[in-house]
Amino acid sequence: MDNLTIKKIVGKIYLKTGLHIGGGTEGIEIGGIDNPVIKDPKTGYPFIPGSSLKGKMRSLLELKLDKYNKEKGEPCSCGKCDICKIFGNTNKNSEVGITRAVFRDAFLSQESIDTLKQRNILATEAKTENTIDRIKGRALHPRQTERVIAGLSFDFEIAVRVFKDDNEKEIIGLLKQGMDLLEQDALGGSGSRGYGKIQFQDVIFDGKPL
Repeated sequence: MDNLTIKKIVGKIYLKTGLHIGGGTEGIEIGGIDNPVIKDPKTGYPFIPGSSLKGKMRSLLELKLDKYNKEKGEPCSCGKCDICKIFGNTNKNSEVGITRAVFRDAFLSQESIDTLKQRNILATEAKTENTIDRIKGRALHPRQTERVIAGLSFDFEIAVRVFKDDNEKEIIGLLKQGMDLLEQDALGGSGSRGYGKIQFQDVIFDGKPL
């Protein structure tokens, strides 16, 4: 184990606008919401899958650094670059070893749970979305989308595998850049309609503010 150290980036993801990360529509009752959010089956509260956080951060970094398959639009899989090292790749001849960053699911913070109980409100809301008929000016095909309400926060954790020969500063620097890009963009669906604006708060790496 002397060759490997596992450190953590922890903090909160604060929702500045409503968040929608879909949870599938299987078993939706007649008259129910068309697009529900994903929820923790144990608690019934919404959560942010680690895969959603990882996928969005990776895609933004690849666009920023021009590191993606321009013919197929697929993630970089060169097996040599820092993105492949940190986020993983499918190259059988990869030179960067195992994936360095492990993104945990982010669950609703205790502060947010307490707020919901104190105010006697739900963690989600139903927002009606529709398309406008360009000729008649009428709303077409209205659908209800469920989203997590603004003002709530989630506890997040990224475990970082650091090997003896790794450049720790570069790894953490790239993850921090991905977090900054995500704050400027959007997490989850319907970002172009105002959903998913987030802010990372109280971020700590290895016991120190990041």
